[in-house]
Amino acid sequence: MVALRVNKSHSEADQPSSPVVRFEADQPLKLDAGTLLSPFQVAYQTYGDLNADKSNAILVCHALTGDQHVASPNPVTGKPGWWQVLIGPGKVIDTDRFFVICANVIGGCLGSTGPASTDPATGKPYALNLPVITIRDMVRAQLMLIDHLGIDQLFCVIGGSMGGMQVLEWASSYPERVFSALPIATGARHSSQNIAFHEVGRQSVMADPEWLGGDYLVAGRRPEKGLAVARMAAHITYLSEAALHRKFGRNLQDRDRPTFGFDADFQIESYLRHQGMTFVDRFDANSYLYLTRAMDYFDLAADHGGRLVEAFAGTKTRFCLVSFTSDWLFPTEESRSVVHALNAAGASVSFVEIETDRGHDAFLLDEPELFAAIDGFLRSAARAKGLAVR
Repeated sequence: MVALRVNKSHSEADQPSSPVVRFEADQPLKLDAGTLLSPFQVAYQTYGDLNADKSNAILVCHALTGDQHVASPNPVTGKPGWWQVLIGPGKVIDTDRFFVICANVIGGCLGSTGPASTDPATGKPYALNLPVITIRDMVRAQLMLIDHLGIDQLFCVIGGSMGGMQVLEWASSYPERVFSALPIATGARHSSQNIAFHEVGRQSVMADPEWLGGDYLVAGRRPEKGLAVARMAAHITYLSEAALHRKFGRNLQDRDRPTFGFDADFQIESYLRHQGMTFVDRFDANSYLYLTRAMDYFDLAADHGGRLVEAFAGTKTRFCLVSFTSDWLFPTEESRSVVHALNAAGASVSFVEIETDRGHDAFLLDEPELFAAIDGFLRSAARAKGLAVR
């Protein structure tokens, strides 16, 4: 028998450094693929305290390469939470006032059941034996977690990119459970261009000889080179040409002249290689395949007869959508189409387009206008719900 190569990121797949709710055979997760996932678990983090009537809960949905450690150090990298600039005592999402929940998505690799998790039927990682997961499946699992926590209605569901897709799915599938929704830098479907970039990444992973048909963990190996290239290609889509030029231009990396070879002559090359190398230490390659596929399959209008307005028919949820002028992965037009559908459905909706050259990644950065928009929307929603407003 070949021993598994144990590393910190893989150990988090089964025994994460965060609370876990395990759902046994009597509570299977019904998947869009037509199968049941059972048993399964959801790993999550919470911040702040749930009030007496459980009316102050905010669910934060993470993006493709995010996790549940939204406002606390990542156990693999030791880096601060990916939205720690936004969430915490006295911050925009104030944990002195709100009870914040963030769960690792199903298909992820930091504690919720995913391809790196142990399949109880075999004692080995699921790998590609895990059924394909959709955004709706992720939300169903989150709903089961929210039910477990005894929360009838979430005050707000918020997230960007893939997290924004989850927000829209929550508001469409369970409108009575969502008082307010804040989808950021996202869309109601994945475009053909976005699917194309994801396919390049998946093919890069699967072309790595260390991938071994997805069974690399059992063999004690990892497709690090393929996953690194996938991350490099994806990272380009998170930035804008203006941001790349401002930050790197055509500057050389630690040299005065080109080497006339294929080393990282330019700063941008060195930057992308660094992004790729650090990513493979914290993320599972098969999870990357599963989560990119989940985003590709997302098409909210197609789930409602091709009419996006029907996805929000009769909704009482309050919405605020946010886009960024330089985001070409999820351009403003994507948010506007959702806003138009919500208006047609008679929903309460506001929309903010933020001027920035930081591209898609702007939702993860210190953007004062974004923080002001979130703060204003949460204050308005809190007044409407009768929560105390500081």
